[in-house]
Amino acid sequence: MIERHIRDVPDFPKPGIVFKDITPLLQDPKAFQRSIEGMAGRVADFEIDAVCGIESRGFIFGAALAAHLGKSFIPIRKPGKLPWRTATESYELEYGTDTIEVHTDAVEEGQRVLMVDDLLATGGTMEAGVKLIRKIGGDPVACVFLIELDFLKGRNKLRGIPVHALARYDQ
Repeated sequence: MIERHIRDVPDFPKPGIVFKDITPLLQDPKAFQRSIEGMAGRVADFEIDAVCGIESRGFIFGAALAAHLGKSFIPIRKPGKLPWRTATESYELEYGTDTIEVHTDAVEEGQRVLMVDDLLATGGTMEAGVKLIRKIGGDPVACVFLIELDFLKGRNKLRGIPVHALARYDQ
């Protein structure tokens, strides 16, 4: 159970929010390894060609999962961080918008991509990531998260794509 390695931090980053802190899990090599193995197990039935992680904590789990599975890793970054030609996708936040980017040559047409992030909350970031991978010709076949906050119903934005999480919280 990875939940014992996830620390609740009340009122962070603002009052009323209970932040799910994954640093205790990252500080325990066995727990981190079990989390990667658990994520791999959740998607074992999917045929994938590449693993995509979204900045920043999605890099931690996505890159480790890609190495574990023997697949290539695709980073999705914030604007201005990638040195090559990029495709962009903007999405709505609670107050305003944000944008993410990926290299236009990150996938070959039709490649099956596993989408990874540490946390599924409202789903906006992963929804934008899925759109971005499709925009450059990839086929997002599943999403896997370390944590899902069920009460925010983020998986509703990912309809049609299987969603898996190791730890789920209903409040």
